[in-house]
Amino acid sequence: MNATSTALLTIDLQNDFLHPEGAYGRAGQGADSILALPDRIAPLKQALTQAGGTYISAQFTLVPGRGGEPLIAAHLKKLRPFLTKGDFAPNSFGHSLVDQLAPADFTVEKVAYSAFYQTRLEYILRVMKIDTLIIGGIVTNGGVASTVRDAHLRDIHTVLLSDGCAAFNDDVHNATLKSLGSVTDIMTCADAATKFGDSR
Repeated sequence: MNATSTALLTIDLQNDFLHPEGAYGRAGQGADSILALPDRIAPLKQALTQAGGTYISAQFTLVPGRGGEPLIAAHLKKLRPFLTKGDFAPNSFGHSLVDQLAPADFTVEKVAYSAFYQTRLEYILRVMKIDTLIIGGIVTNGGVASTVRDAHLRDIHTVLLSDGCAAFNDDVHNATLKSLGSVTDIMTCADAATKFGDSR
């Protein structure tokens, strides 16, 4: 992989998902496998960016409506009834990228699973002449899978980080990795880092 034409893209690694004071933390929603991701991905981010690559953070966003009440899709409201005013709001603590990975070179606000859907991601990739995406984040079967498949449809080469993404259920995570094997390369965070001079 050529570092200058490669970007690390993380999906939804933000405080409202991972921090104990975030929306999911306050609701007691989480998984150890998800909490471990930032520290596992950080050495790869460092190796890639030091070699001239780019780091992009795609962050789930609940757009504030009138009175600040978030615009929440019906299926999400049913699935996560604890979400409320201020959660995942732009420029808020909860919306922000976790400290272990901050700052990103570019931040993409997304309103659905895929980081490509109605975002500026394609514009960034084109202007930066990026043709390879290394993808990690949460959840494997949601935002990660949707983004990988959308990249495949656009003829963008992807590398999915097998231990750099996670789901709330390990069986679901493993099944999703298996199903995505036909559209993406798969490797560990450590193996990906070695491509850019990190031998750890």
